[in-house]
Formats: sequence, structure tokens, C-alpha cells
Amino acid sequence: MDAAERRIVKFTAGSHGLVHTYELSIPILLTVWVGEFSTTAAALGVVVTLGYGLFGVGALPGGILVDSFGSKPLILACLAGMAGSFLLVSVSPTLPVLAAAIAVWGLTASVYHPAGLSLLSTSIDQRGTALGYHGIGGNLGIALGPLATALLLLAFDWRLVTAALALPAVAVAAYGLTVDVDDAGDAAEPDGASDDGTKGEVSLQSILSDTRLLIAGGFLIVFAFVTFSGLYYRTFLTFLPDLLGDVLGGLVDVQLVDPSSPYADQFNVGRYLYVAVLTVGVFGQYLGGRIADRVPPEWGLMALMGVLSALALLFIPATGTVATFVAVSLALGVALFTVQPLSQATVAAYSPSEARGLSFGYTYVGIFGIGALGSTLAGTVLTRAGPRELFVVLAVIAALGALSATAVTRFATRRD
Repeated sequence: MDAAERRIVKFTAGSHGLVHTYELSIPILLTVWVGEFSTTAAALGVVVTLGYGLFGVGALPGGILVDSFGSKPLILACLAGMAGSFLLVSVSPTLPVLAAAIAVWGLTASVYHPAGLSLLSTSIDQRGTALGYHGIGGNLGIALGPLATALLLLAFDWRLVTAALALPAVAVAAYGLTVDVDDAGDAAEPDGASDDGTKGEVSLQSILSDTRLLIAGGFLIVFAFVTFSGLYYRTFLTFLPDLLGDVLGGLVDVQLVDPSSPYADQFNVGRYLYVAVLTVGVFGQYLGGRIADRVPPEWGLMALMGVLSALALLFIPATGTVATFVAVSLALGVALFTVQPLSQATVAAYSPSEARGLSFGYTYVGIFGIGALGSTLAGTVLTRAGPRELFVVLAVIAALGALSATAVTRFATRRD
């Protein structure tokens, strides 16, 4: 990558990390908000659902806007909106104002994935490697963002913490203003451009036309794959901290603080293994990016989904000893996040550049929208059956993902 391409990667990776930092800092803050606003977990659940729901469904209109206005303006608007929303959170006097602030976060954050991924896929020659670094930024935000929020809350008032969280977005936006997306590489057409080099106009006719263009190339099969990958992701991660804690609690007796301490729950050893699972995903993102630059990414996905299916079936037998349990848990973390750059590279390969933003919009409706059903699926299986059955379900989802990746190679048409 040349210097201009590296600046784009730094800008998008930093933005990606912040999107997930804010996303996963919200659950940490819930424990404070219950008392602060004298409300119930159910009411706060509605507030969070509003924000996360907009985060998912907003990806599609976000993708449409990317194809019209280009990626960089949308990413800058996303960063500004997220910073503003957390400043509003910090001064929220009532629950309705807090709900509005979280909704603003979800709406503005929703445009990031179609914008960032469209920019990378149309501006960087080494697309897979760039997507891998982009994923590393996201994983660092996923793993370290909530940890930093929790640690800050031990020392500072939550209003000061949420105001401080707005500052990194301002810093990354300032850096983004210096990034020239037109100087990067010669991977494809200019960011957000149509065949004649101009931005398209947003209209129902243009949306339908681009959608038909995607469907004609077999994009529905690609959409099926990303939906299965999103289901696996959310089903696996939603209750993972509790599952890890329960298993480790039966294998080892680790007390990091006095059990009577008010902070005892924050030092559950299962949560630290959960952070480790997310952190090793950094290596998975890098690996996936390198693979995507060396083999057709859809072939890599076929193999990775098979690996995820096998690891899901090994999870319960591996709970016999600490060593095997930790090994399988970490292997799942690596494999789960290796899928992401391969999946993103596949979406880019099977969508025309003029509809790239729309394609990623549909993609993240599948991953975050339909994929969100994985939380309900996991909760239902754990309630009515148990962890063993949950991991059998995960193995089936991964197997279906492998089959859909196979179908992509046979029935879809590459556009790059």
C-alpha cells in the first residue's frame, strides 16, 4: 500500500474501532443508569433496543447515501453524530432525553459499515489486507472499549466518562479531514462514483435499478451467507460471558477480589476470558485479510465455516479441563473473526462498484438486523435446553453458511 492508502486504512480502522467502542460501552453504562434515572431494566432495555435497532436497519439507507454522496462525508458525519450523541448522553436529565441520545447514536453509527467498507473496497489495491486491518481496529474497539469504560467508571462520574468518550471521535474526524481519498491506489473507480465518474442521485428508481443489478449477479446468495455468519456471530457472543464464567467456575476457583466487595461482580474471571476471545480476533482479522488477497475469498469462507462448525461441536467436550476449554474458546475467537474480512471481500467481489454502498447496506441489514435474532435464539435454546444444544445449533448454522458459500462459487457472478 502507498502512503495515501495507508492513511485511508488508519482513518477507517480508527472509525471502526470507535463505532464498536460506543456500541459496547452502552451495556456497561446500563448498570449506572438503572439507579441514576430510577428506572427498571425493562425500560432501559427498550432504550437500548431503539439504539441498536437503528444501528442495524439504518445500514441500508446508509448504503444508499454512500452511493450518492461518497464514503468520506458519511464517515465524518458518523463520527460527528456519535460524538454529539455521547455529549447529549452526558447531560441527559431524564430517561426520554437519554433514549433520544442513544437513538441518535444508533442512527449516525449505522452509516459507518457501508461507508467504510465501500471506501476500502474501491480505493485500495490490496483489498483483503486493508479489510483485515480495518477488522483489527473493530476488534480492538470491541475488546478494549468496554474495558476502558468500566475502568473509567471506577474513578469518575458516568457523566464525565461519557463526555470524555466523545473526544476520540472528534480526534479521528479531525484526522479524516486530512485524508485524500482520491489519491489512493488504482483499485477501482473513484469512491462512490458511477461509471461516468459522477455521483448518482438518490431516487426510488435508482435504488430499484441498483438492487436489480445486484440480484442479477446472484447477490441474494451472498446475502444468505452473510446472514448465516451474522446469526452465528450474535448467537455465539450474546451469552458467552456467562457460559465462560459458569464453565470456569466449575474448573477453577479464582477470587480476584474479596467476594463481599461491591466490585466483585466486575472481576468475574469468565469476563476476562471473554475479552481474551475478542482480543485474539485481532489475529483472525489479519489472517482473513491475508487469505483474501491470496485465494478467492468465497473459497476461504467455505473452509472457515466448516472449521467453525467443528469447533462448536468440540466446545462442550473441551470443558473437561481448563487447558482444552481455553484452547477451544480462543480458537473460536480466531476463526470467528477470520470470517469477517473474507466475507467483506466476497461482498465487494460480487457487487458492481456503482452499487457498492448499497450492497454493504444490504449486507449489514443481514448481519446486524436479521443476525440480531441470534440473541433470541441463544436465549431460547439456553432456557429450554442447555449449552450443549446451543453449540449444536451453532454447528448447524455454520454448516448452512458453508453451503451458502459453496453456492456463491457455483451460481453467483463475480463483478471485479
